[in-house]
Amino acid sequence: MDFLYYILVGGLLLLASPFLTLRALISSSFRNEIKGRMKGANSLPELKDTLWIHASSVGEVRLAKVLIAGLIKEGESRPIALSTFTPTGYALALEEKLPNVFRLPLDFPLWLNPVFDRLQPAKLVLIEAELWPTLLRQCKRRSIPVIQVNGRISEKSVRNYRKFPAILLWMTESIGQFSMRSQTDADRFLQLGVANKKVLVTGNIKFDLTSEAGNSFQPQWKDDSMILVFGSTRPGEEGPIMDALVRLQKEFPNLVGVIAPRHMERCREVEDLIREFEVEYALLSKQGNLTNCNVLLLDSLGKLNAFYKSATVTYVGGGFNPRFGGHNILEPAALGKPVLFGKFMNNFEEEAKLLKQSEGGLQLQNIEELYDVLKWLLMNPDERQKLSQSAEKTVKANSGALRKNIELIRST
Repeated sequence: MDFLYYILVGGLLLLASPFLTLRALISSSFRNEIKGRMKGANSLPELKDTLWIHASSVGEVRLAKVLIAGLIKEGESRPIALSTFTPTGYALALEEKLPNVFRLPLDFPLWLNPVFDRLQPAKLVLIEAELWPTLLRQCKRRSIPVIQVNGRISEKSVRNYRKFPAILLWMTESIGQFSMRSQTDADRFLQLGVANKKVLVTGNIKFDLTSEAGNSFQPQWKDDSMILVFGSTRPGEEGPIMDALVRLQKEFPNLVGVIAPRHMERCREVEDLIREFEVEYALLSKQGNLTNCNVLLLDSLGKLNAFYKSATVTYVGGGFNPRFGGHNILEPAALGKPVLFGKFMNNFEEEAKLLKQSEGGLQLQNIEELYDVLKWLLMNPDERQKLSQSAEKTVKANSGALRKNIELIRST
């Protein structure tokens, strides 16, 4: 099956090459993206017996950061390399000065083989849902152990794999251990035919990410400011957010809104939308003093948790479109902040369920509820306090997965 897969992918790349070449000639950003991906690990020194960790994007890189720190603290002596898929994940990994960072190249032997040769990996650790066929099959061919940590799989992915279950089993043959974040995720893999002995539930490492609040950066506000932080917002959300925020600021003059789009490349689009509301706003990258700020657009990576820490109430986006599936609601909850989120949390099912059950978070059925719920919370500090305490307590009660996964990585 390996040969057939490589023939299929190679054929598709050949067919797409004229389009890709044309786009590269037209778009400098696309050209730089391709260059970054093609370079792979060429800029790294030649390593040996490397512990290779792969994290797709920003959320996984944050998880990789604490995982790497924990491994080093426990005495890990092998060199560690971290690959990412998205440019934002790569930028954050560089900013955090994580070891031997590189972009994962195209999933094809022509570009992956040089990476294996340079790293000479002793083990590959996949974070969450990143399953690349060529990457995994090359590990199988080279007898490199693979472990998936904080593993998750959505119901939508299960439906797709059920159409061709043999493909999943072929692709994941090299994975010796699926360390899953929840029993729900574990059951889904078992339903697809993964051997029971390979599947283990260790809990969600994201419950252990409680102290990353923006490193040394701490925003300074007026003493009487009330801060609403809208994190990881997606298309279609910023309009209703601004509408609610403008209405609330008429009733709460000391209210400040912070908007952090999920993807930095959307900042210009969100800035244009904010201008339509004819309100004073500032960009974090150009604003040194926040004491006179009414609306702040967070256009810098790695700062969101610092703003969560100073928030009165938080909202985490991506939950009003099943295509997005929600984002990490544990970050503000771990900091003891009331957290609002949408109804489509398919990427964070267990987290949403736990926060709802403990009354540490509020799930909205539609984004139009935002104004009424925020107003109620701003007017009722006792209710905010209850939510805050429940959120923090829930996160602490479910922590401990980090140590289990570190032990698993070091022992397998």
